[in-house]
Amino acid sequence: MNEPRIIVALDFSNATQALNLTAQLDPQLCRLKIGKELFTAAGPSLVEQLIRDGFDVFLDLKFHDIPNTVAGACKVAASMGVWMMNVHALGGKKMLLAAREAVPPGTAKLIAVTLLTSMGRDDLDDIGLHEEPEQIVQRLALLTENCGLDGVVCSALEAASLRQLVSSGFNLVTPGIRLGDNRHDDQKRVTTPSLAIKSGADYLVIGRPVTQAHDPLSILRQLNQTVQNERPASLFNA
Repeated sequence: MNEPRIIVALDFSNATQALNLTAQLDPQLCRLKIGKELFTAAGPSLVEQLIRDGFDVFLDLKFHDIPNTVAGACKVAASMGVWMMNVHALGGKKMLLAAREAVPPGTAKLIAVTLLTSMGRDDLDDIGLHEEPEQIVQRLALLTENCGLDGVVCSALEAASLRQLVSSGFNLVTPGIRLGDNRHDDQKRVTTPSLAIKSGADYLVIGRPVTQAHDPLSILRQLNQTVQNERPASLFNA
């Protein structure tokens, strides 16, 4: 079976809710993302339990601090056995290089956040970034690649242009994925699974469409079918 390209976002406030959901999922069909809220509530023990249950875990804590602090955090995350972790590209070159040194290639995947998908042009103006989101994302993605990281988190709306700029082995991880009839909620730069795959995304982070579904496993199977239909598995980068 092809490796899972769907990453289910466990956006819960406690371990019980998360485990109730993962008990309905199949590790052959998805990976799991643990973010700040759930990690703060449940800590490393939940990460380790989910790994024991057979799931690959993306630890989404967006480390952004001085280089030594980020390097130390990345080492600890890698020691937990996570499949993927991330830092924030706005931390700059020295921080990105320190993170890469702490997590050597071939261990956990190390990626960087470019811009949060909740941020629009007005939000960027507020913090003094007077460019279009796509321009900022491209610059940060190239910086991340030049520092030797494995990929970036980006909006699927920017994936097509990024795929033309970065190497084929550089992973594009896209949140803000919604099914056709879903609300955008707090995301601004969103798209559908089909369009994300066509645009060159390698991994799709999907939360509410799975976690709030009456039958999460059925939705997950449908999503996997979409991924396979839109892009041959041989074109994906492991």
